[in-house]
Amino acid sequence: MSIWWSLHLRREAASVPLARRLLLSAMETAGVDPDISFDLSLALSEACANAVEHGGTGGPGAASQVYRVTAFLDGERCRIEVTDSGPGFPARQKRRTAPQNVLTHPAAPTGTWAESGRGLGLIEELSDHADFRNRPGRGAMVSFDKALKWREDALLRAS
Repeated sequence: MSIWWSLHLRREAASVPLARRLLLSAMETAGVDPDISFDLSLALSEACANAVEHGGTGGPGAASQVYRVTAFLDGERCRIEVTDSGPGFPARQKRRTAPQNVLTHPAAPTGTWAESGRGLGLIEELSDHADFRNRPGRGAMVSFDKALKWREDALLRAS
């Protein structure tokens, strides 16, 4: 089975639960295991919240007032992309323990109760693979994927 959908959403807080509910509904209909659905929906919420908060600088009606969510449930894998037209991610930092050419997202705030900066790390932990990319002159893209597991009672299985 293959399901694909794409949304263009306003950069408003109310768009985040809308995208999350649509993803959860599609995965429930397809018979995806609830734990996998929860992980992917939480990662999607973090990516959407990031796009809402940082995804643009233009005035009303500008392209930067929207962001796009695309989800692919294809076979045994789900891939999600969230793109915006904002300034992109800040310069990346090199990991101290990784080879010189491996880059990572900026470090999260160090305070235990810091209110921001943890979303990208959460996306990495909830998915099998995550990619955070600047699209020069076009904004940023967060993409992530995860292998699907199916409910025992699922009627629709991957083919």
